[in-house]
Amino acid sequence: MTRLTAILNSEREFFSRVARAAFLNPFSGSRDELDQSLAGNDVDRKGALDAAIARVADRSAALREALSGSLTRVPVSERETIRTVLLFDLYHRFLDDFDRLIRDQAAAGDTPCPVPFAGKFQAAFNEAGFPGGESRRYLALFYQIRRAFYFIREGLAGSSPSLRRVREHLWQTLFTHNIRWFEQHLWDRMEDFSVLILGETGTGKGTAAAAIGRSGFIPFDPGTGRFSESFTRNFLAVNLSQYPEGILESELFGHRKGAFTGAIDHHEGVFSRCTPHGAIFLDEIGEVSLPAQVKLLQVVQDRTFSPVGSHQRLRFSGRLIAATNRDLTRLRQEGAFRDDFYYRLCSDVITIPPLRQRVRERPEELTELIAGILRRLAGAAPDKEVQVLRRAIERDVGKEYHWPGNVRELEQAVRRVLVTGHYRGEAKQEPAGDLARYLNEAAGMECNAQELLAGYCRLLYERHGTFEEVARRANLDRRTVKKYLQREQCARGDSRGRP
Repeated sequence: MTRLTAILNSEREFFSRVARAAFLNPFSGSRDELDQSLAGNDVDRKGALDAAIARVADRSAALREALSGSLTRVPVSERETIRTVLLFDLYHRFLDDFDRLIRDQAAAGDTPCPVPFAGKFQAAFNEAGFPGGESRRYLALFYQIRRAFYFIREGLAGSSPSLRRVREHLWQTLFTHNIRWFEQHLWDRMEDFSVLILGETGTGKGTAAAAIGRSGFIPFDPGTGRFSESFTRNFLAVNLSQYPEGILESELFGHRKGAFTGAIDHHEGVFSRCTPHGAIFLDEIGEVSLPAQVKLLQVVQDRTFSPVGSHQRLRFSGRLIAATNRDLTRLRQEGAFRDDFYYRLCSDVITIPPLRQRVRERPEELTELIAGILRRLAGAAPDKEVQVLRRAIERDVGKEYHWPGNVRELEQAVRRVLVTGHYRGEAKQEPAGDLARYLNEAAGMECNAQELLAGYCRLLYERHGTFEEVARRANLDRRTVKKYLQREQCARGDSRGRP
């Protein structure tokens, strides 16, 4: 028996689990469980990922030595699994290098930074037995994966079930639900998948859009030793509501000199400025007039546009991300938003939860958000100061405050308390729209009475957080409430966040 055969026989189950982990969403509960399995049951949950990576590194080192630089020595039936294990290990061996590059690039701005570890990466890639011509693509893929993880994790802090689902969804937006399929077929085609982000004002729609826009695939240029673009240039944001109708078209598509009074020179619009691998974020898409929607529809549909005053057709190669806090269903019913435009935008729809929902699901989320805000403002967030801030806010607005301005309002509340010691908040009560929206949605579906009551219990539970309070308000027995909640949870196919 050769050493390679011995390793494959003894580690077959372990390698199989590593291969499964490599293709799982890192923000999913399934990945958490698999990391724990790889690390071993004697490792606490917090250190599971590091322990799992260390175990993979040990076994991969022995595997590489036994392979002697040739993957063809592995039986065909196991070759794909071993290939995935070696890629998983290679990615994690260069994590610190990728993180350093991300920080350096963020500081450098729009000029692409050198990639000092590119040669070392190629050597390691070849040593693992992979074809040398593929190293550049995997260097770029790994850089994309790390940027996505970095910007999703850093930009959307919090551990409430609803926010965990948002992070998981953002990852799918970038890599689809099947990263193996993405790696083989879609890695350079995601610009065809537009994204629509919904949510109230101040929930973090722009942050979610930035995480997508800064995490696209960027090719590596071996001639310069740099990636072809900086991710800081890859994301262009436009707030559509800030431009008058007459100026909006010029801002989006550009104009030629003399196209209108005051057009004293050529102007490049945002679609012209978008890099080949970039993304454009159109915020407040619900405020756009019908004529502007027609022109934007052509961009999304045909990927072409013309500057104002020109018949020249220019090509848009980036990805389109749009967001609104408006009710697009109502706008479409009223004829204020075109159905064809909506269906072109909604390849993927992400809904950002309001802060009140996040805090109801997980009250400690408010403390963590306050700590993050304080850290950004002051450079540090001592526990004592964080608790002082939270107590001051709850003293002035109460523990059941509805946070109509969401995370953006919380940021201002922290600033206000730091400066004045007080925060009054908004006087209005939490809107009764949650129930109205639920009943409106239920009316459009074929719900029986049991399903309707189960959904109502879920709404009350998200608002009040205990079986007892739901039972009191719905005039039901506590056990009945629990039964309805579990039934509704199963119907949604979502086991996380179960009461």
